[in-house]
Amino acid sequence: MKRTEAIELPAEEIARQRSWMREFAAIEDRPKTYCVVTYGCQMNAHDSETLEGMLSEMGMTPAPGREQADFVIFNTCCVRDNAQRRALGNVVWLKELKKTRPEMMVAVCGCMMQQPGMGEQILRQYPFVDVAFGTHNLYRFPQLMLQAVKSRRRVVEVLQDDEGSIPEELPVRRSSPDHAYITIMYGCNNFCSYCIVPYVRGRERSRSSARILEEARQLKAEGVKEIMLLGQNVNSYGLDVEGELSFAQLLAALDETGIERIRFMTSHPKDLSDELIDVMAMGKHICHALHLPVQHGSNRILQSMNRRYTREAYLERVSALRAKVPDISLTTDLIVGYPGETEEDFEETCSLVERVGYDSAFTFIYSPRVGTRAADMPDQIPEEVSSRRIQKLIALQKEITHRRYAGYIGQIHSVLVDEASKRDERQMAGKNEYNITVNFPGTRDLIGQIVRVRITSSGESTLRGELIETKD
Repeated sequence: MKRTEAIELPAEEIARQRSWMREFAAIEDRPKTYCVVTYGCQMNAHDSETLEGMLSEMGMTPAPGREQADFVIFNTCCVRDNAQRRALGNVVWLKELKKTRPEMMVAVCGCMMQQPGMGEQILRQYPFVDVAFGTHNLYRFPQLMLQAVKSRRRVVEVLQDDEGSIPEELPVRRSSPDHAYITIMYGCNNFCSYCIVPYVRGRERSRSSARILEEARQLKAEGVKEIMLLGQNVNSYGLDVEGELSFAQLLAALDETGIERIRFMTSHPKDLSDELIDVMAMGKHICHALHLPVQHGSNRILQSMNRRYTREAYLERVSALRAKVPDISLTTDLIVGYPGETEEDFEETCSLVERVGYDSAFTFIYSPRVGTRAADMPDQIPEEVSSRRIQKLIALQKEITHRRYAGYIGQIHSVLVDEASKRDERQMAGKNEYNITVNFPGTRDLIGQIVRVRITSSGESTLRGELIETKD
């Protein structure tokens, strides 16, 4: 059922959290420095920027590293088993450090914590963790931290509110003055058979388009040159709110704000509309780069995954995109070793990858997630089979990337300069309009500018070029 308006947290609740930030800052015997360790996707990265914003208002400053910090917080991911094991492994590593620095505080938050039973597991197995909370109550972090410091007791709070809510007006400490994330929606309604996200992020909730446009205009006024719109499935933006803009309409409105570059992710293929393709084709500031996760090339596996499109439908969307946006750079996600995957199914993935010709792809071995339908399916694929298949797929995509990147040689690209090389201060690096890193000779005063670079050669995952002129 559609809502008539976004479920925003009451302004009084945010005001209370800000008062607790001030109260925390006034405590003499409290942590003074922090380190936020982030795992997972851009949504998590932006959540970490919000955590850093709150920590700054709580009177804390960034430490050089986790070893020197008075407070370390792990913002975790649970989409794949490896990410969860890495996070827990690093948390355990701090156990030894805390023996020598008992005043150090440790917190764990994010998607991993939102899984059923994880709060109890943290209490039981990780007694050195001081604070733990999930995705639905990130906005309550100042209150939880204040409670832990004042009581000198552990605080664990994981809300299981499946609908969730939308916090606005929280402080943010952005990682770059030139790039900014804007979350346009939270949660996911798709329930792919292998995916834990709907269970840990909740159902889809769209932010108000007025709020999003106001944020974009403010970012432009602050000098931000590129925004990345975030959502588990941005293509379904607005569908949960009666009378709200569609994603295509929102994108068109953002294009009119004058922000130099607009990117977005992630897009679900089943919701990629002709209207959105037209907006991308006509937009003045919308980058011609699209991450369009296909996950698999076999219709049988796609159906089992509950992806709700076929191989043929996906390829039709790719054709429609390339007809309107011929220079579109496509990237994707691919899973191998999904339960029941045969050699024939795997070869269909390889043939689809060849046919589409992605600029690059994120490839993963299927990872069972407790609570998802795929975790209980028969015919789980042996690790050695999955490893062999993914190596073949990686090699194939590497060849395609090499061909695609070679095709850029001789072209002139716009590059937003991010940094100087750590190995050679005379080499600058930045992303072009296709979201590919470009390296070129230059000087540090170019950082933050958009420059024109002629592509002269390509590497495995980057392009190299020569500076033509600055655009700013």
